[in-house]
Amino acid sequence: MSDEYKRIGRELVYEGTIVNVYKDKMQLFDGSIHDWDFIKHPGAAAVVPVDSEGKIIMVRQYRNALGRYTLELPAGGKNPDEDFETCALRELEEETGFKAGRHEHLTTIFTTVALMDEQIAIYLATELSPCKQHLDEDEFLNVEHHSLDELVSMIYESKIQDSKTICGLLTYKSKFNL
Repeated sequence: MSDEYKRIGRELVYEGTIVNVYKDKMQLFDGSIHDWDFIKHPGAAAVVPVDSEGKIIMVRQYRNALGRYTLELPAGGKNPDEDFETCALRELEEETGFKAGRHEHLTTIFTTVALMDEQIAIYLATELSPCKQHLDEDEFLNVEHHSLDELVSMIYESKIQDSKTICGLLTYKSKFNL
């Protein structure tokens, strides 16, 4: 089916600090030509960090796109030539001040398949030990500990709306029958 669609051109419209925006010229299965937007993203990783009491470490931070604070799993973008696992463990330390003694991959998602290739790998982190938190210079966040039941309730009440956080928490709950 993908051979019914053909990209016949790609023009860089905007080069950003995180994403690049392109205008793709697409030939559709009926021969018509259309412009489609495409956003290139380097990828990211997120972590479901579970402390020794079974609580999940979350971060509350301001999100400019929404104009408000959100409660999310610790996460961040991949550095060049960095794999998802390394990114996840780095972000856990940077944002929460904890290191994982054990970790495993839970799932990988694509956040906005209609126009962006952003891929986020989500990991479970356990056997946590404290380390130094080192936020980016433009990053200000609060670290919070919540029970899984509390967080799932927040999802169903639309208090948590971040896709990576919803996917990570519900995958963790389902995978371990919690």
